[in-house]
Amino acid sequence: MSKNFLIRGRSLALTRHHKIAAAGVATLGAAAIGFSAIPSNASTATTTEVAAPTAKVAYSTEQIKGVHASITDQMAGASLQAEQIAAKKQAAAEAAAKKEAAAAAAEAKAEKARQAKEAASRAAERAQVKKAAAPKSYSDNLDGWIRESLDILKKHDIPASYEGIHRNIMRESSGNPKAINLWDINAQNGIPSKGLLQVIPPTFDAYHVPGTPKDIYDPVANITAACNYAADKYGTMDNVDSAY
Repeated sequence: MSKNFLIRGRSLALTRHHKIAAAGVATLGAAAIGFSAIPSNASTATTTEVAAPTAKVAYSTEQIKGVHASITDQMAGASLQAEQIAAKKQAAAEAAAKKEAAAAAAEAKAEKARQAKEAASRAAERAQVKKAAAPKSYSDNLDGWIRESLDILKKHDIPASYEGIHRNIMRESSGNPKAINLWDINAQNGIPSKGLLQVIPPTFDAYHVPGTPKDIYDPVANITAACNYAADKYGTMDNVDSAY
């Protein structure tokens, strides 16, 4: 059923649009409706004033969870990233320090080995010099005489061998350094052969090798002079197989 209102003596019916507007205003509580009534003997005037709805602002102390979580997550992510970067830098620094320490240790080890090698080399050189400076010892027998003579011959580039010298000594004197021949032609001529290799005095004097005594009966001097003579006449004492 539609309701009728008297406005200035006329009856008006509220349209559906009016009903909706009035209901909305009543519901929001933000509209003020004023009616003006006139005496019964006069025309009735009704004035309707509708106030524009005012939007209410809602305030809340409750945290906005979504925004807070997003910011917190971002801050946590940034903090984690910073920690990771710092950890990587620390790890890199520690690795570099370890590498440097290892290199220093290797260098120190190499230097120590080098010094030890140099010390050993110097010790060996000193031992060699000492050995060279010290006179070589030889036994005072036929073997020692031959070996000492061979060392002297080697210094003077005079060829000879142990076997060749020993073989001729045994044939000429049987190893007796004081042996002397008093019956051969040399003895008859007044210059008998003497010593291990039966050398006559003129030959000994002519082929005497420096570094040996000038004594025809000295075993080393006798062997060395005889080998020098044999090298000059026969190429080497090894080529002598009989009286020479």
